[in-house]
Amino acid sequence: MLTSASGFAQIGGIEDSVNDVSDTIRTIFPIILGVIFLVGFLFNAGHFFGENADLKKGITRVLVFVLIAGAVVGIFTYLITIVV
Repeated sequence: MLTSASGFAQIGGIEDSVNDVSDTIRTIFPIILGVIFLVGFLFNAGHFFGENADLKKGITRVLVFVLIAGAVVGIFTYLITIVV
């Protein structure tokens, strides 16, 4: 009886720490994603402006970037929901 009670207490402590880490990641992740989008736009901005502007190439690269970032967000959101 005492052995199982101490085992449950250890699992409860792990769940609390996992919840704390999960909450921290949930608050930081949108900021990190925004910075990634900003950097991605700045790298692709050269395709929209300047002498050698290529609108089709710029739009294609931005769409690929958005699809990859969307997949990462989807996978991350799924993993956060199945934790604990």
